[in-house]
Amino acid sequence: MTDRLETLTAKLIAAARKAGADAADAMAVHGTSISVDVRAGKLEQAERSEGTEIGLRVLLGQRQASVSASDISERTITKMAERAVAMAREAPVDDSVGLADPSQLANGWNLAALDLVDPSPEPEPAVLEDDARRAETAALSIKGVSQCQSSSAGFGRRSLHLAATNGFSGGYTRSSRSVSSVAISGEGLTMERDWAAESRTFQADLPCPEEIGQLAGARAAGRSGARKPKTGAYPVVFDERIAAGLIGHLLAAINGSAITRGASWLRDKLGARVLPAGLSILEDPHRPRISGSRPFDGEGLPTRPRTIVDRGVLAGWTLDLGTARRLGMVSTASASRGVSAPPTPSVSNVALTQGTQSKAELLADMGTGLLITSMIGSSINPTTGDYSRGASGFWVENGQITYPVNECTIAGNLCDMLMRITPANDARAHLSHMVPSLLVEGLTLAGA
Repeated sequence: MTDRLETLTAKLIAAARKAGADAADAMAVHGTSISVDVRAGKLEQAERSEGTEIGLRVLLGQRQASVSASDISERTITKMAERAVAMAREAPVDDSVGLADPSQLANGWNLAALDLVDPSPEPEPAVLEDDARRAETAALSIKGVSQCQSSSAGFGRRSLHLAATNGFSGGYTRSSRSVSSVAISGEGLTMERDWAAESRTFQADLPCPEEIGQLAGARAAGRSGARKPKTGAYPVVFDERIAAGLIGHLLAAINGSAITRGASWLRDKLGARVLPAGLSILEDPHRPRISGSRPFDGEGLPTRPRTIVDRGVLAGWTLDLGTARRLGMVSTASASRGVSAPPTPSVSNVALTQGTQSKAELLADMGTGLLITSMIGSSINPTTGDYSRGASGFWVENGQITYPVNECTIAGNLCDMLMRITPANDARAHLSHMVPSLLVEGLTLAGA
């Protein structure tokens, strides 16, 4: 398959040159996806999709245009190139546009070390259905669970190849296997819902469906009788399964696209403290068997580990070639792209420094406050960092969980919030974003 994708990108590049492009890059992607859903012991839905998509970006001087298609015929490739060149002639001039210099390109990588694809054969739909049934049965076995909204199992394999007129050509394949379950406790207006899901690159690393279903059921049953919490200023613990979202706001604010637009609450914080001293955020795109790992970025630059926040101090932005040129900096090999658009910056695998306490010890230190296990909605000002979100979870008194809560809102400012975080030690090593539970002091809660 990778040889076929390489041939497609070569044809796209040749067609672009023939159509009059000064430079071009091309991407070809082939994906296979299977998903099976079970409900009330019966097969509810089974889907399988497979297809190849191609994308071409052409450059005429400092102008660019991108086109994509799911038809890989010679005629379509020719038409794509002609249309892209015509579009580029009408595009605005952008001084940041351009391919990487050949000296910047990745010229060797070890795919075997990344271990991104499970060599096992594609699972039969019956196997996925059995996984989903087992997860549902396990969830329903938990006392207090009245029904399962859905239980699912899935498989995916995606291959891509990227090539450009600067001489770059490379590709890789990644696989995924997943099981999830959504359980409901109570009846009528007292119903509460919660979930559990696991995904791995290798089937052998995936927890058994019973474990996932039981966790979903236990979480839903634990939410029975939820009510609004107290209103006031209280400390909050973000549970590990949602804590990555809080750090995600910081990662979004240091994205080169936001910085070049001036639409970031961290735009003036390079070299300043943004986290408590001692806490760092590290990016490592080479972790084996992790979904965010990759040998090169979307512009063919070699990926490498880097420090995003160094012991509390913001060390750099997340940049592709375009945003780096606008800022007079160097790309961090962070370009990400699909077949239909030019590259944009994004992070891969990140990890926040873990603490020394368990989540239970963090709750004990908190004393009285809110443990958040899920969030809904979002009102975040990207320029000021003002933060307001709906939340649910558990009220904590004297370090002990006392009752489940829902229908509350937490508010604060991200600059202040992130400077007051205390991490636990419960980050999960298989996740692309390794972030433990986080205690945040002094948020405003709107509840009863």
